[in-house]
Amino acid sequence: MATLAGCGASAADGPGVTLELVAADYGDSRANSSRKYWDEVVKAYEKKTPGVKVDVTVYSWNDVDRKVKEMVAAGEAPDMAQAGTYADYAAADRLYEVDDLLSIPVQAGFLPQLADAGKVRRAAYGMPFAASTRVLFYNKKLFAEAGLDGAPRNWSELSADAEALDEAGVKTPYALPLGPEEAQAETMQWLLSGGAGYVDTVGTYRLDSEENVRTFTWLKEKLVDQGLTGPTAPAELNRADAFAAFARGEVGMLNGHPSLMRMAADEGVDYGTAAMPGYGGGRHATMGVADWMMAFKENGHGEEIGDFLDFVYSDANVLDFSREYDLLPVTVSASEEMAADKDEADLAPFLDALPGAVLPPVGKTSWADVSAAVKEQIGRAVRPGTDPGVVLEQLQKTASVADRGE
Repeated sequence: MATLAGCGASAADGPGVTLELVAADYGDSRANSSRKYWDEVVKAYEKKTPGVKVDVTVYSWNDVDRKVKEMVAAGEAPDMAQAGTYADYAAADRLYEVDDLLSIPVQAGFLPQLADAGKVRRAAYGMPFAASTRVLFYNKKLFAEAGLDGAPRNWSELSADAEALDEAGVKTPYALPLGPEEAQAETMQWLLSGGAGYVDTVGTYRLDSEENVRTFTWLKEKLVDQGLTGPTAPAELNRADAFAAFARGEVGMLNGHPSLMRMAADEGVDYGTAAMPGYGGGRHATMGVADWMMAFKENGHGEEIGDFLDFVYSDANVLDFSREYDLLPVTVSASEEMAADKDEADLAPFLDALPGAVLPPVGKTSWADVSAAVKEQIGRAVRPGTDPGVVLEQLQKTASVADRGE
C-alpha cells in the first residue's frame, strides 16, 4: 500500500510521497515486459520531481484485474491501477474523477470516443491507456493460389472467397475464434458489421435484435455449416490459437489487431489488411478496444497522482508505449504524429478506423458479467442443430438481469 514517506524530507525535496501503481504486462517475454517501460518512465519522473517516488508492480493480464480486486477488498487499494476495467470501482465511489486529477490540456487531449467510454453516469473515471481496432487480415499467397485478387468487400464476397480457399485446400478459410479467451471481441466485430451491436443508441442491451440474429444465422449457415471455419469448432478456438495458425500460413482470413502484423511478418507471411466486410457492403462501425488507468481515493494522493499521470500521458511516453507493443495512441496529438510517420505506415488502417470505432459498453458495471456470459455461451450459437436466435435470447436475458442490478 502506498505510504506517506515524509519523515526527514525537506520542503525542497517535495512532499515526500510514495505512490503505488499496479499495471498490466503487455510483453510476451522478460525482454519486453512492461516492467521495462515503467522503469524508464518512473526514473525520468522521479528525476524531475524530488520527493515523489513511484513503486510499480506489474502482473500478467491473467492476474491483474483479480489482484487489484483483492487489494481493494483488503482495504489496500493502490494509488493507481492500469487494467481492463474501472466501472465497478467508479460505481462504488472509490475513484477520483478525471477532472480532479489531470491538467486541462492532458484531459482534453484524449481521443473523444475513448474519453467518452471512460465515463460512468456522465462523469469520467477511466483514463484510456492503450487502444486498438480490428481489421480483416488475409493471406495474399493463399488468396493468389485460390485465384482471388484482393480482400472481400461484403459478406457475400467473404463467403465466396472462403469457398474458393477451401477448394484450394486451405486448412482454415476463415478463422472464427468464439472460444472463451476473447469471444466477446470477435462477436462484437461481427455484430457491428451486421449493423447493430451489444447495445442500442441509448445504451440498452439488445443482444437479440433482429440484426444480431441475422448476423449469427449467416455465420452459422454460410461459414460454419459449410465447413469453412477450419478443423477446430469456433466455440473451442481461442484468439491466440487463431493468430498462431495465421502466422503459420494455415488461415486464409481472420479478424485481427495490430499485434498480428508482427507475428505474421516474423514468420514470413505475406498478408494484406482491409476493412472488415459488412452486411450488404454498406459502411459500418469497427470495434475499438481500450485498456484503462484509474486512480483510487483511498490514500488521498490526488495532487501527486495527477502530476504523475500528466507526465505519463506526454506524447513521448504515449508513443513509446504504443510502438513497443503494437498499440494505438490514446491521444489526438500522438495519433497524428504516428499517422505522419512513414515507418508506421502499416498501422494506417487501424489508425484510420479509430476515430469512428465503437467500444464495448465498459462504462456499464454490468458489462463484466455480460462479457463473461458471451465468452461462455456465444460459441453455441453456431453449433450444428442450434438456433442462433435462442442463444442470443438467453444472453439478452442475462444482460437484462445484470443491467437491473446496477
